[in-house]
Amino acid sequence: MRIENMKHRFYAKTKTEQHQILFLIGLVAFSIIISSFIVSWITGFYLIGILIFSIVLSIIAPFFDTPSLKKSGKLLYHSPLFLSETPNNGVIIIHGGTLFDYVFVLDKKMNGTQRTKLILQLYLQGLLNLIEEYERHKNNKLKVRGTSYILNQNTAERIGFKIQKTDFVQKLILTFNYFNILVSSSIAKKKISFPNLNDTKTFEATLIDLIERKEYISKLNSRLKNAIVNNQ
Repeated sequence: MRIENMKHRFYAKTKTEQHQILFLIGLVAFSIIISSFIVSWITGFYLIGILIFSIVLSIIAPFFDTPSLKKSGKLLYHSPLFLSETPNNGVIIIHGGTLFDYVFVLDKKMNGTQRTKLILQLYLQGLLNLIEEYERHKNNKLKVRGTSYILNQNTAERIGFKIQKTDFVQKLILTFNYFNILVSSSIAKKKISFPNLNDTKTFEATLIDLIERKEYISKLNSRLKNAIVNNQ
């Protein structure tokens, strides 16, 4: 697998194929939810239906939200596993790949270590592309902010970010999406992995900070690329 030529398999498909995939996902999810409601009604344990509905909704949401937001221009891909929202009030919110992206980007043949390295490498590649994009616009007053359970504090600080306190709303969103994060983490590590939400960090940097660390980020990105290729 050539990292430079890595594509997002979903967007490489035709519009008809994309719609077929989303229809199938929606159909399976609907079947699971209806079945859980039937079981709840038969047993009288209505909490079962409510829980299954919440879990399924959390898991399938990115498969519909991410392509839709990309189409509308509200989400921009800077690499197959690194996205950003359009700037708002001088802040660019960045996101690592969603569960949707993990499913259509990660190679099934890669082991957990290789996948984790690839995810971090594509984060760095995306960050470099974002820096270069906004650097051309000479908008150095922008801030870049994100939340991650994969990027550790030491790495974040080395590439120019400062750790911020994760606010209550963000923690609430993470809690609601726990099963989504659980599946994503398990796919990333290729084994069942229960993420500790307390390890989730919010980090922030000015565009100037990131530009100053651009050379370091580029070197780290290259080292990870070489490590991934050499371990295949």
